[in-house]
Amino acid sequence: MPTISRRLFIASAAGLGVAGAARPPARSLAVYKSPTCACCDGWVAHMRRAGFTVAVHVTSDVRAFGRGRGMPDALASCHTGVIDGYVVEGHVPAADVIRLLAERPEGVGLTAPGMPMGSPGMETPDGRKQPFDTLLVLRSGETRVFARHNRPA
Repeated sequence: MPTISRRLFIASAAGLGVAGAARPPARSLAVYKSPTCACCDGWVAHMRRAGFTVAVHVTSDVRAFGRGRGMPDALASCHTGVIDGYVVEGHVPAADVIRLLAERPEGVGLTAPGMPMGSPGMETPDGRKQPFDTLLVLRSGETRVFARHNRPA
């Protein structure tokens, strides 16, 4: 049976320790919403179905939570999520949040401005969908398109 040097053994063990230390993306989401918003509840249900653990906090000043973390008021929506250092504003699809946490781009977080018909929580009985973009909000307040949704192929 081959022998292994002490130095090789220690280096291998250290490598395993570093690989084991890589943390998986967080799945705990805090959501701040107004007491009267039903579409927010639809978005929360969408996020839970995607595997997120969601703590809902009802507040009369939803914008304060995004603003305090760098989200411009012009990009605010009816609810604000906070997850692993990022803000998620409005009806952002869970797949975009999962990608955000995996890629970890520099920025404040994501927003789906307005309340696009057919976005998570804004589904219609007849299935109509409005094209919309999820935007990555940079620390400067500028945005760039992070994902496009409901567009013809």
